[in-house]
Amino acid sequence: MATVGVKRTTPSSFIKKIALAIVVCFILCGSRQACAQQAQPQDERETIRQLLRRIDELEARLKAVEAKQGSASAQPAEATGAAPAPKHEDAGEQAQSGHGMGLPADSPSLRMHGFADVGYHASDLKGETNSFALGQFDLFITSRLSEKFSALAEMVIEADDRNAFGVELERFLLQYSANDYFKLAVGRFHTAIGYYNTAFHHGTWFQTATGRPFLFTFEDEGGILPIHNVGLSASGRIPSGALGLNYIAEVGNGRASRSRFDEPVQNVIDENNGKAFNVGLISRPRKLDGFQAGFTVYRDHLTPDGLPRIGQTIMAGHIVYQTPEVEFLNEALVVRHALTGSNRVFNTPGFYTQLSRRFGKARPYFRYQYVNAPGDDPIIGDVGRRNGPSVGLRYDVSEFAALKIQYDRTARRNLDAINGIGFQLAFTF
Repeated sequence: MATVGVKRTTPSSFIKKIALAIVVCFILCGSRQACAQQAQPQDERETIRQLLRRIDELEARLKAVEAKQGSASAQPAEATGAAPAPKHEDAGEQAQSGHGMGLPADSPSLRMHGFADVGYHASDLKGETNSFALGQFDLFITSRLSEKFSALAEMVIEADDRNAFGVELERFLLQYSANDYFKLAVGRFHTAIGYYNTAFHHGTWFQTATGRPFLFTFEDEGGILPIHNVGLSASGRIPSGALGLNYIAEVGNGRASRSRFDEPVQNVIDENNGKAFNVGLISRPRKLDGFQAGFTVYRDHLTPDGLPRIGQTIMAGHIVYQTPEVEFLNEALVVRHALTGSNRVFNTPGFYTQLSRRFGKARPYFRYQYVNAPGDDPIIGDVGRRNGPSVGLRYDVSEFAALKIQYDRTARRNLDAINGIGFQLAFTF
């Protein structure tokens, strides 16, 4: 299809047209008066000469301005099918940028959203103080590179238990979308284990409760799952009619052998040559809007210091129903650790259920969660058994801010139960 070019009117041509119109008006007016009165012909000719001189002066000034602006304002006409000419940097620009490569004139633009929260928490746990706390300051960035390629980044700034701030790149992805049946992402992503980890990321404003279920607690906060992974993630639809089947297939470095002194996410170097694999199948039936069911299987090998190689298998299943009014989340999983060269196997079961209902701006909710790790598990034995209910209320104080209040009771194996209450103001900007 041929492309029809649109001729752009420059400031110089526009002013020339105005000046010419003024001259024509004067000539017509002068001619009309000459025909009617036949008076002062010499004055009319002098007026015309002055106007012409004025036009010449204006043209000279415009040429001088255009010469100064040069390449900054003058853009070459775009030829049909031709790529835009690259920008050339001079020596000074190259020294500042550190390279001699320029960006195309139509470079992709960034879209940025922010999420943050501030809270207060009090409990009867010995040694813990009641405190106000800054939550995560989350910057979510996206950019569409082309029809099929896009980029995503999520950077979080938060304070640790020493009150020191740290910055971490939580997600960083280059995404390719061929069609609904094949999508590929490469980089650092949230592992698609179960439902919650990919439905809710780092912005607490999206979540109903003040925090994530314990099963999906982040690694640096003592979580037991490989929440993040670095590698490849493929997903897409499966032709299945009304069943609405989707697949997930991921490969990556996996998580380092669990230790609070180690960086759990292997961003650059894997601790072994084996890779972690995760596959899953999800059903979103067309006739049940908001319903989703699925299961995933995650497999990796861990090599903790001073211990035999450990095979890790995580099997997870979920059934959820979520609409703007009702939220009903149910997930269960088993973390299995098997020591190489031994018959010893450690199984850690866990589940949670969460129910909420919206009434205008208010959303009361209830959650019950359970996890039971064997005390002699070589990786997560310190977690032990934790179970108990949480009840709370989320109130949307505005379209982009929510106030939450939540009570938690956590029973622990061979330890006193913990009662806690928390307040949180979560918002997006």
